[in-house]
Amino acid sequence: QVQLVESGGGLVQAGGSRRLSCVVSGRTFSTYTMGWFRQAPGKDREFVAAISWSGGSTYYADSVKGRFTISRDNAKNTVDLQMDSLKPEDTAVYYCAAQAGPIPFTFSRARAYDYWGQGTQVTVSS
Repeated sequence: QVQLVESGGGLVQAGGSRRLSCVVSGRTFSTYTMGWFRQAPGKDREFVAAISWSGGSTYYADSVKGRFTISRDNAKNTVDLQMDSLKPEDTAVYYCAAQAGPIPFTFSRARAYDYWGQGTQVTVSS
């Protein structure tokens, strides 16, 4: 069974940085497309970023492009989200997600992913 555990959330001031990490159990991590999503109170879960098996392809929501960077280490079974120039509107619970297989054209849709972590809260103060 695949398990995802996020860490790195917390309180940060606007303009600051935060790095989230997700550790994935299982021997086939390198065959998973990985994604980050977030959900703010009263809002739907939204796509943040995705990365392909090898890490050679990355995709970002327009709202975070140029500020966030997704990366993965297949030797350590981890996927990270480096968040810079944070804004109060980035406040949300951030979720790591895994999809078994190559990156689908539906990579920005939550239902494309097979496994989810429990989430980590990021709060950006103004």
